[in-house]
Amino acid sequence: MKREKKIANKNLILLLLGRMISDTGTGIQMIIIPLYIIDMGGSAATVGLFSFLSLVPLLIAYPFAGVIGDRLNRKIIMVATDIASAAAILGLTFAAYTDKINLILLLTVQVIVSLLNGLFDPATKAMLPQLVAPEKLTQANSTLASLRTLSGLLSPILGVVLYGKLGIASIFLINGISFLLSGGCSTLIKYKHVKRESVAGVQGYISDLSQGIKFVLDNKIISKLCTFFLLIYAIIQPIFTVVLPLFFKTQLTYSDKQYGYLQMILILGALLGSILVALLFGKEKKVSKPLMIGCGLLMFTMLAFSSLLFPHILYSLGTGTLLYFVFLSGILFLLSVAIMLINVPVQTFIQKHTPDEYMSRMFSIVGMITKGGMPFGGLVYGLVLNYAPVHYVMSSVSILLLLISVTFLSSLLKTSNFL
Repeated sequence: MKREKKIANKNLILLLLGRMISDTGTGIQMIIIPLYIIDMGGSAATVGLFSFLSLVPLLIAYPFAGVIGDRLNRKIIMVATDIASAAAILGLTFAAYTDKINLILLLTVQVIVSLLNGLFDPATKAMLPQLVAPEKLTQANSTLASLRTLSGLLSPILGVVLYGKLGIASIFLINGISFLLSGGCSTLIKYKHVKRESVAGVQGYISDLSQGIKFVLDNKIISKLCTFFLLIYAIIQPIFTVVLPLFFKTQLTYSDKQYGYLQMILILGALLGSILVALLFGKEKKVSKPLMIGCGLLMFTMLAFSSLLFPHILYSLGTGTLLYFVFLSGILFLLSVAIMLINVPVQTFIQKHTPDEYMSRMFSIVGMITKGGMPFGGLVYGLVLNYAPVHYVMSSVSILLLLISVTFLSSLLKTSNFL
């Protein structure tokens, strides 16, 4: 028993270490590439295209990734995609070092890496429940979320320093090495693949994907959680990418440096939220308690955030004062905490209640939902804010979110196995 526990702990450490290393390398590159594109003479449209190509290929890969992850050895998928990503990015390193890099090559490699990430992600999330006991899943997911958030905190600092002193080739080199190290960690994980019978060919893949979708639709709790995830991510994430930058630049008088501080505060909030889930709810058998607290905190912070945007509040506190910055950063900090209090328990519940043969397909569907709703939500925000003041838009969004959360929670709490 002790030996099995030691192996399980070693496997989890290897998985977590590999993810943190590759997330840090990827984060460094993703932070710097927009700056590099502009330095190369690219326009804002080129930066937007890079952002588009970072997400859309991943979404396209997800349906196939789910089926592949449930058919093939997940460990081999992780190792192969890490090595392929490393090869592509190290190729960029050579091109940058020899001054042969150009925008077309950069964007092409980004498409390849995004597709590979789409294959990698569902396999990783599906493997986690096989490496830890069910009662340890919340702690494992919380630790993974904490490390990923920590890498997000380190990446901008490391990226700016490295790019400024050593140039773009160093950024690509470090990211390529990070994928190699991540692949090495995955290789050392002791994992037994359970092969299942499946129909070969295109028809078999379509059949497997249909079965995965049917599993989600037939499971009332999981389908409700997926719907809630779609709505939450579509509503909340564009606040950070569309509403906040627009409001900060047009309504406030702070510097870009203070905007950077605000971004760090958001990351620290997410880090604290993921840690709190493990400390306070790591031993909870049900996820309803942290989820209810997270939804309650989310509703409170959204109402508080929308209140801060009203002109008379801006006039009273001042558009460039320390007092207003403290209020704004404090509310956004709590908003990040709330998102993690929702995210980690939902992911844990899905892992606990999904059979292993559906696990990769399940997380490919969840991935499409969480990431697919963001660009659509951002588009809607962008269109609406052209015609309506930001404080009215966010007040309406807060009320809508309140109604969605109350409806969602009241529906879930009627289900016995969720309580």
